[in-house]
Amino acid sequence: MDISVYRPGELSGADRAAWTALQSKAHLHGAPELANPFLSPEFALAVGRCRRGVRIAVLREGGEPAAFFPFQRTAVGVGRAVGLGLSDCQGVVHRPGFTWDAEALLRACGLAVWEFDHLAEGQTPFADHVTGTFPSPVMDLDEGYEAYLGRLRAGSPKFVRSTLAKERRLGRAVREVRYVHDERDPEILRTLMAWKSAQYRRTGRSDRFAHPWIIRLVRQLFHTRSDSFAGQLSVLYADGKPVAAHFGLRSERVLTCWFPAYDPAFARFSPGLLLHLHMAEEGAADGIAYLDLGRGQKQYKDSLKTREISVSEGWVTRRHPVALGHRARRAPVRALRNAVLARPELFASADRALKRMGKIRSGT
Repeated sequence: MDISVYRPGELSGADRAAWTALQSKAHLHGAPELANPFLSPEFALAVGRCRRGVRIAVLREGGEPAAFFPFQRTAVGVGRAVGLGLSDCQGVVHRPGFTWDAEALLRACGLAVWEFDHLAEGQTPFADHVTGTFPSPVMDLDEGYEAYLGRLRAGSPKFVRSTLAKERRLGRAVREVRYVHDERDPEILRTLMAWKSAQYRRTGRSDRFAHPWIIRLVRQLFHTRSDSFAGQLSVLYADGKPVAAHFGLRSERVLTCWFPAYDPAFARFSPGLLLHLHMAEEGAADGIAYLDLGRGQKQYKDSLKTREISVSEGWVTRRHPVALGHRARRAPVRALRNAVLARPELFASADRALKRMGKIRSGT
């Protein structure tokens, strides 16, 4: 096995095509998680244009690319998954049956440690370095939208009935309700980011769009389009005005739910839920196998999901003082967060406290 490490701009067109081909065929080989758009070359290259230290390791056998490992690293060898904190799927994209030695991979990449928080299923060489595994809900669409809706009705008929009734009520309250699956107006993207920033502040969360590089990244991805990858903005309109919107990433088979938000003035109609059902219907028609709702406990995710996949967090380390120091700093913070998320009573208290802080900051 030969490992070469490239800066994003150094990756050849042939290697990019080989990477995309591995993702396109992943579902045929029983590894649909590798088709996630967060594992695509487009995402890694976009992050590389916004952040320093992005590198791509190409693992070859017999001179042919067998796997691709995107990562970020610092000058002292601290490595992270590309877009750590933003990416909902991480790992090595590889051909069927290919395996690798985790420590040898880190050594070739000049890393003392590699941190991940959404490791895809099936990354067996990293299994010994996992510190926790968590459910990530999905909406299955491979049998079509009606089959998906049927599974929802079987599990929660009241939810489906009440949600569809809200769309009818919205239709009576306004002159026109319209859904656009792939909106190309950048002004609507700005509206979505403003809604999301307000939601982060209102709930006491850290505002991701307060970071200019994240705004640049989202804008770049919005304008990135090919048959195998696209940044996709979906919008629900009422009387020509957006009432809910979502920006996510699409591969040939997977649509990731990334940044959803809605106009609070329409909250009584649950526009976010309506938007996700429209996304599911149009996504199924486009050949999407599932919508990945992402790791995290949210009521709307529990209502919309039909099953769960797993993602993991942890550190791959070599015997190196940098690795020991990095893990010593990061482990207590991660452990505390997971303890709160795992206990409903602690999570509810923390959530209320964050919302109170959000109200104080906003002056409401």
